[in-house]
Amino acid sequence: MSRVFVCSCFGITEQQVKKHVEGGACSPRQIASACKAGTDCGSCVRRIQALLGRGACPRGELVDQGASVLSSIDEPALGESALEEAA
Repeated sequence: MSRVFVCSCFGITEQQVKKHVEGGACSPRQIASACKAGTDCGSCVRRIQALLGRGACPRGELVDQGASVLSSIDEPALGESALEEAA
């Protein structure tokens, strides 16, 4: 299986970005929050935008309401472990 890297800085593949999109990420910023892609040199941001496409966000209404759409992705969001430890 060949891997197409989108983000060389963090070793993020096209397949990983697509997984985050399926999980609800609708913008390069949400992809960056999920896996850091696009946060170092920035050369992959245009490729991430192309993978996101120009279609409607499947969870756009949730995003507009301020709901977290990335909570179902396997990687914990920043601060989740601290919240779990405090509980």
